[in-house]
Amino acid sequence: MGKLKAKIQDGTINIPGLILKIVLIWFIFSFLVFPNINLIFRVFVKDGQFSLEAVEKITKSARAISSLKNSFILAVASIITVNISGILIVLFTEYFDIKGSKILSMGFMTTLIYSGVVLVTGYKFVYGETGIVTKVLMQFFPDMNPQWFIGFGAVLFIMTFSGTSNHMMFLTNAIRGLDYHTIEAAKNMGASQSTILFKIVLPTMMPTIFAITILTFIAALSTMSGPLIVGGPDFQTINPMIRTFSNMTTSRDIAALLAIILGLATAILLFIMQKIEKKGNYISVSKTKAKMVKQKIQNPVLNVIAHIVAYVMFIIYMLPIINVLVFSFTDGMTIKTGQLRKDSFTLENYAKLFQSSSAYKPYLVSIVYSILAAFIVAVICIAVARIVTKLKHKWDKLYEPFILIPWLLPSTMIALGLMMTYDEARLNLANKILVATPVILLVAYIVIKIPFSYRMTRAAFISLDGNMEEAAQVMGAKPFYTMRKVILPVIMPVVISVIVLNFNSLLSEYDLSVFLYHPLFQPLGIVIKMATDETATTEAQAMAFVYTVILMIISTIALWLGRYGGIETVKKIFRKRGKTA
Repeated sequence: MGKLKAKIQDGTINIPGLILKIVLIWFIFSFLVFPNINLIFRVFVKDGQFSLEAVEKITKSARAISSLKNSFILAVASIITVNISGILIVLFTEYFDIKGSKILSMGFMTTLIYSGVVLVTGYKFVYGETGIVTKVLMQFFPDMNPQWFIGFGAVLFIMTFSGTSNHMMFLTNAIRGLDYHTIEAAKNMGASQSTILFKIVLPTMMPTIFAITILTFIAALSTMSGPLIVGGPDFQTINPMIRTFSNMTTSRDIAALLAIILGLATAILLFIMQKIEKKGNYISVSKTKAKMVKQKIQNPVLNVIAHIVAYVMFIIYMLPIINVLVFSFTDGMTIKTGQLRKDSFTLENYAKLFQSSSAYKPYLVSIVYSILAAFIVAVICIAVARIVTKLKHKWDKLYEPFILIPWLLPSTMIALGLMMTYDEARLNLANKILVATPVILLVAYIVIKIPFSYRMTRAAFISLDGNMEEAAQVMGAKPFYTMRKVILPVIMPVVISVIVLNFNSLLSEYDLSVFLYHPLFQPLGIVIKMATDETATTEAQAMAFVYTVILMIISTIALWLGRYGGIETVKKIFRKRGKTA
């Protein structure tokens, strides 16, 4: 006992650090390991015996087989169409000299603040039965079916223009990082513009394109909102089918097995992506890189075609947003019929948001969920990254593979694992303590955001200058003080960026919420999805438009503050005011 006290006193045993590790181990086992093991156990073990009953059920279920087939067809088609649209919008804004490229870029970047169930809802209200595009088309084709925007084509169309966020984030950086000396050298050797584009520029970006392709395939394979809202009865994919089966106790093993199949496909694809990343990239051989200069398309016909295609794509990106913005200021009858009148416009929808508790409650629920999850994820990732990069004990390195478990799993598998593990306790507690149920959804949000956040945070820790920490230790600073005063200020820009991205993506989250939300605490994604149902009231549809507009404003501000230097700009403004005062 005396030796233990001595070790605690001289710092050999760090009590706060030990408590932190115990909490992390509890979290990892309770919410990352055990639910997924339990999910697999529930599928393949019946009455203590190994069973393939769930496999037999799937093979005999035409709906399950059809959903699997549809998912893979959509995923294959998406990697073609999304890459075409994604590469084009990056070339139009970063490589070719297209007039108004800054405006185009703003339109193409809207998917960063407008995604998931909110985006699909916007497309449905544009191209759906009462949408503006459908109204225009019916003027020219009176006999056309007003419900034309449904099925595989509708889902693929939405995927094509909503799945380009990774291109705008990663491929844009790849083009900006090109060495213009290489392009100039090719020009001097007589290479045409098409040769330079297809033989130099695109091959240089191929590793990035491959990685984006894998991410696109995974996103299309596990998409939920698109097939659910515009897929119709004839085109349902894996995730909506998992949701359907999970609602029936007798079919939950089928839902779980579908989720496991999706998880296996995701793990294989991520393994392929890791291999691609390790192969490296094309590297410029010049000692100094020249800044990229936009290329004017020399062929006048191709130049006109490029401008037309760029602005048509811009219109496609912007139509849902403009439609949502305009109709958020209209009455219910206008929204129902899709016909604007002089007396259509009103501010009642926005007034209701601030006056009616039933109207603003979903916002409060989503904001609380998103803020809590984003901050807790940041804390967990900082703690694990610190432990893994310091490696005081040989077992510390095991935290990393365990914390990355969700990276290999689709959101539906995570949701089902939590549901089937804690379902009975959840139902019992719900009758006693209403607040007990929402905690499950918060845990799910945290779990799903950990892998990406951890990778970003770990990269920040690896890039730290070790001399700063050593200097603090020499001066007698304790670990917690060093962490708070030396390390955190350096990595804070990355941490804030991660928090903002997680906050934005969780505000309208639907895929997890639909499995685990409490009826009395409906988050925004659930409410907006309900507004797309045929049975939805005009009031619910009107509020969905308002929710979307406010959501885009919040997301834009958060993205600007955390990712595009907004915080520093605000600080500078306050510093200037302080000096003038």
